[in-house]
Amino acid sequence: PKWLSTLEELSADGSYDLIVCGTYQMPDYLTQVATNYPDQKYLIYDSAVDLPNVVCVNYKQNDMGYLVGTFAACMTTDTSVANINEDAVIGFVGGVDSPVINDFLTGFIEGAQAVNPDIKVDTRYTNDYVDTAIAKEFGYSMINDNKCDIIWGVAGNAGNGAAEAALDTGKAWFIGVDSDQEATFSIAQPELAAVTLFSGLKNIGDSIIWVVNEQLAGNTHYGETLNLGISEGGVSLATGGNFQTLPDDIKKAVEDATTKITSGEIVVDTAFGDNAADVEAIREGARP
Repeated sequence: PKWLSTLEELSADGSYDLIVCGTYQMPDYLTQVATNYPDQKYLIYDSAVDLPNVVCVNYKQNDMGYLVGTFAACMTTDTSVANINEDAVIGFVGGVDSPVINDFLTGFIEGAQAVNPDIKVDTRYTNDYVDTAIAKEFGYSMINDNKCDIIWGVAGNAGNGAAEAALDTGKAWFIGVDSDQEATFSIAQPELAAVTLFSGLKNIGDSIIWVVNEQLAGNTHYGETLNLGISEGGVSLATGGNFQTLPDDIKKAVEDATTKITSGEIVVDTAFGDNAADVEAIREGARP
């Protein structure tokens, strides 16, 4: 395969201080190549490879989710904003009912409930990361049946169907994930950019720089799996574009939540590990 041969060529060259890998196919390829080149150093993100010459960078999507949930809960009853109704109901369209998606969800619900303990969160899974039609149908139902006025799409391209539903109904807003989807939509689908408030970001570039700076400071992390959050610049929100037009008190609530997570005053539950939250109880307890 192309990725495997490229990785082998780079490793055999021997002149690179660090080789960065980041496609969904890479863990198996990297395990094979990094084993054959034990003196070469590697970084892989959004994956895990257990080798002494590899540092794995993952992200605290639960922290990101908390910020998104804080925002959504503050906004969902502010009827001074277009498309917002008085009902405290927001939506979450996830890809697969799995720990990584539920990590986003756990933070989202906890952030929302910290603002309003009575808020309802309509959660649905597409079981697909490509087909927008499923999320679009979910979006219609969330908006028309349960009065959701803000939907967070965490299902790759499939999640964009919820943005289409928000646009078609004219009754809701969309929040993107991982990259700045408002900016991406603005290139070819400006009508979807117009209904996208902002996005939760995984700052892959910043996280790689953080690891390199750590290494320059003498703190190597090879053989470790890192989970980078707000304080390391691993996750954040895209706060340009439509976000800047929103009420100041909502933006201030997000800033306050960011400060409290960074200081440790707020510790967001996670769907991972031995101390994982009871995702089912959190999800079902928040349903409309």
